[in-house]
Amino acid sequence: MDNRGKTGQLTACAMGIALIACCSWLSIPATVPFTLQTFAVCLVTALLGWKMGLVSVAGYLLLGLVGAPVFSGFKGGLGALLGPTGGYLVGFLFTALTVGLAADRFGRRVRILAPAMALGIALCYVFGTAWFIVAYSRTSGPIGVGTALGWCVFPYLIPDGVKIVLACLLCRRLYPLIGKGRGT
Repeated sequence: MDNRGKTGQLTACAMGIALIACCSWLSIPATVPFTLQTFAVCLVTALLGWKMGLVSVAGYLLLGLVGAPVFSGFKGGLGALLGPTGGYLVGFLFTALTVGLAADRFGRRVRILAPAMALGIALCYVFGTAWFIVAYSRTSGPIGVGTALGWCVFPYLIPDGVKIVLACLLCRRLYPLIGKGRGT
């Protein structure tokens, strides 16, 4: 691969990081805020594939880790990642891997991407909820799985379903325009 291909990949990853960060700032406050992060993670990894998608999500998390205010509510730093909702942020890596692998291996048709995105978000829910239970219990006392699911998962099922549909539709429109120029 020549330098133009590598530059194109770096540019695509940087744009992916920027999209995820911008979508995290669009937030409706709740125990776990409603944001467009899951939409952006799904879209970026569907468009870029698993390698560049994972790099984009990891880059986003690293920016937040070093204190850049890229997480919801303009938060950043180690405290945001280690707090009760940090597991959902780390869970984006599972979402990116699932969606990116499905897109690269099986294609970018809606019938492939929608279930892959649902599975990826479900993995994020599992990891994030387990993390939430541990972190919440340390600071506020024991919490049951049912309560954690009621606070952290059930309210987000329909919004995340809508995000999946939007990400699939946008991917279908955008991939033909950018897929050939990714430098892969």
